[in-house]
Amino acid sequence: MQTTWRLIITPSARGAWNMAVDEAILDAIGKELVPPTLRLYSWQPPCLSLGYAQPISDVNLPALLSNGWDLVRRPTGGRAILHTDELTYAVIGPPQEPRLQGSVLESYQRLSQALLKALDLLHIPAQAKPLSSPTPTATSALSGSPASASHMPEHPNPVCFETPSNYEILANGKKIIGSAQARRKDGVLQHGSFPLYGDLSRILQVLTFPDEKSRQEAKIRLNQHATTAEEVLGEPLSWQAAANAFILAFEQTLELRFVKADLSGFEIARAEALYHEKYTSLSWNHRI
Repeated sequence: MQTTWRLIITPSARGAWNMAVDEAILDAIGKELVPPTLRLYSWQPPCLSLGYAQPISDVNLPALLSNGWDLVRRPTGGRAILHTDELTYAVIGPPQEPRLQGSVLESYQRLSQALLKALDLLHIPAQAKPLSSPTPTATSALSGSPASASHMPEHPNPVCFETPSNYEILANGKKIIGSAQARRKDGVLQHGSFPLYGDLSRILQVLTFPDEKSRQEAKIRLNQHATTAEEVLGEPLSWQAAANAFILAFEQTLELRFVKADLSGFEIARAEALYHEKYTSLSWNHRI
């Protein structure tokens, strides 16, 4: 039987606003004000996002400023992502929702089926990375440590897309969707990045490395282990085409019926507060 979820499609926005909106929806879910939600969005200007516990020392702040890119710290785990030329999805719902209940890995696995279906609809052959061990235990990223299915790479690197985590999505053996999750007692947030086109190694311009040789080695590894939709398809893929595929895939795979809606008044007010008090603050973004 189909379950009704809310679908929210928001205009391109700054990274701080995008993270504020995701957390505001999570707060509304916790207060039982809104139904489970799929949100699709993009970023303008380009923004470097850091994982919840990632050190600010990973970032070359003068280079970031020179490029005109934003910086924000996510409420979820993982490592750095440069958000540009991508579709970002967020799934937010209560922990008892059947598609989100259980451990972080169990919910990752369920949602990965919808992500795989979306890529299939886009004619991108893909598979989920098999389960490997050991895997960290998940806890809340909003009131403690981040929930993440990640593990340490062989070559330490602050870049999310260099190493796929359990059940993350690969195309031609390369990571094509990177996701992270935050869990708390009254809500679950999973959001992820689907690069549509562009040079994924641009992120290395604004990260710190001990020397240029290390940066070039990281670029080689990143190009070996990560890809974009355009690279796989051999032709451009529009944001709208990707969004349509995600919507249909979630409906078909997870037995959902979407009702398109806007953010509620509570969510807008909460997002504005989080934007000003948290996601644009040095105390959060730099963890000072």
